[in-house]
Amino acid sequence: MSKFYYTIGEVCNLLDLKAHVLRYWEKEFPQVKPKKNLGRNRRYTPDDIELLKKIKYMLYNQRYTIDGVRRKLKESEKNKTQIELNFTVDKNNAKANIIKELEEVRKLLKT
Repeated sequence: MSKFYYTIGEVCNLLDLKAHVLRYWEKEFPQVKPKKNLGRNRRYTPDDIELLKKIKYMLYNQRYTIDGVRRKLKESEKNKTQIELNFTVDKNNAKANIIKELEEVRKLLKT
């Protein structure tokens, strides 16, 4: 995928789905929010398309219900948020450790 935005027709061709299915999924899954231009035409990003592929796979291959997919997506959002929080904490701890070590080096150099 090399474009920034894809039309609903292009996404339908990529995913082998009908446009009414994509519009329905927009209502059912709050994570599916394609941007709309001034003409109110949907513009899907590559991230939107990846999410739609996951939804399609869970519904059609893994046989999840709409509600089941909704729960799975919500779980993955929580896990992603937790991972991001852990990364931020680790990053801040690393900075604090580096600063502490540099201060110790400075004290050693002064003596």
